[in-house]
Amino acid sequence: MKKIRKAIIPAAGFGTRHLPITKAIPKEMLPVLSRPAIDYVIAECVASGIDNICIVLSRAKEAIPDYLDCKPELEAALIKAGKRDMLEAVNFYEGKANFCFIRQPQMKGTGNAVELCKEFVAGEDFAVLFPDDVIDSEKPVIGQLTDAYNSTGTSIVGVQKMPPEKAKLYGVVVPSGTKGRYSAVKGFVEKPSVENMPSSLTSLGRFILTHDIFDYIPLVKPVGAEIRLPDAIDIMAKNLSVYAYEFEGKRYDMGSVEGFIQANVAYAKKDKNLLKIITDELSRG
Repeated sequence: MKKIRKAIIPAAGFGTRHLPITKAIPKEMLPVLSRPAIDYVIAECVASGIDNICIVLSRAKEAIPDYLDCKPELEAALIKAGKRDMLEAVNFYEGKANFCFIRQPQMKGTGNAVELCKEFVAGEDFAVLFPDDVIDSEKPVIGQLTDAYNSTGTSIVGVQKMPPEKAKLYGVVVPSGTKGRYSAVKGFVEKPSVENMPSSLTSLGRFILTHDIFDYIPLVKPVGAEIRLPDAIDIMAKNLSVYAYEFEGKRYDMGSVEGFIQANVAYAKKDKNLLKIITDELSRG
């Protein structure tokens, strides 16, 4: 059994669906309760045994490494105030994960973002997690995909079934056969039209990729300025075995205002005090 030790989180996008707040705050730092969205994605990695995480940033995303950095002055102030119980929240990942940050100089898509991390990956198979996708699940989704990877020995695309009117916004798998939660991937279509929908198996921001992907990213034809990771997977699937795995979990699209609200309400409902606030507010009409 191979261990997936490394993960890439592409986080360089503009976040245009959340303007104007994303002029100043990275969309990955928008909160679900008191934690930024990217924190949930990092926690998913750590809970799955991944302890080396590379985050791909643009020049306006310094808030992300700042958030993950040590805060000795704050920690000293908490200790002085007798609030030692808050120290773990300030530096939760100390001793649990190592972070590196790579700058994507131009917005050239997720394929380019992954390609920039080739030296970080250093010949290993690895995980990719899109931070727009916060997924609430009993077992971390990237852990589910790691189990699938160990069953097949291939790259794995995390999918769930979606109706065509929603699937058209994402990448959709062209399957050549399905058994249980596994589907052999014949191809991969990014944002297909409803009329040309190849299946309902929709990619939702979680991948385990073999290092072979670096042979296929250079073969991708850019769409505008973007080199898209799903297009590289599409080419790879025509030469190597790739599987889609239908994971368990409730996914929230943090790239949209609707998903942002849904995630906050769903996580708040888990706390009885916050649930009461929501209930009381709704009862006022």
